Amino acid sequence: MLDKVNEALDEIRPHLAVDGGNIEIVEITEDLVVKIKWLGNCAFCSMSEMTMKAGVEQAVKSRIPSIKEVVAVNDFKALQ
Repeated sequence: MLDKVNEALDEIRPHLAVDGGNIEIVEITEDLVVKIKWLGNCAFCSMSEMTMKAGVEQAVKSRIPSIKEVVAVNDFKALQ
């Protein structure tokens, strides 16, 4: 499962790298929630929530439909 999620994230990583960011998997829970951590500029970007739903979660769920949700452990709102 971890390899499949990483492959899906590899589709997103080049877009994040353009802005000096990246993403890593922290955990995949038993109930199939992927927990990620924003890295670099993405950790403090106000667009990270939109990127999460429109890009990251969509890429992961399209490749692995059994995934229920993708959430960030360092959510931008929590850092404000």
